[in-house]
Amino acid sequence: MIDIVKNRVVKYLDKDIMFRYNGSRNQVEEFSGRIINCYKYVFIIDTGTIVRSFSYSDVLIGVLEIDI
Repeated sequence: MIDIVKNRVVKYLDKDIMFRYNGSRNQVEEFSGRIINCYKYVFIIDTGTIVRSFSYSDVLIGVLEIDI
């Protein structure tokens, strides 16, 4: 399952995308950014002001949603 998520994330490399991060205590953060690099277990998002990293399992369990 993680491999399927990883293959989908790699397709969006260097494209502007909207993200929705479902944090702790029902805190929801929406931001736009660009996936700048993909590694074995994590991928890196540049939002213009900050660089954030997420794991592929975050996408799998719904902590991070990717909106095209």
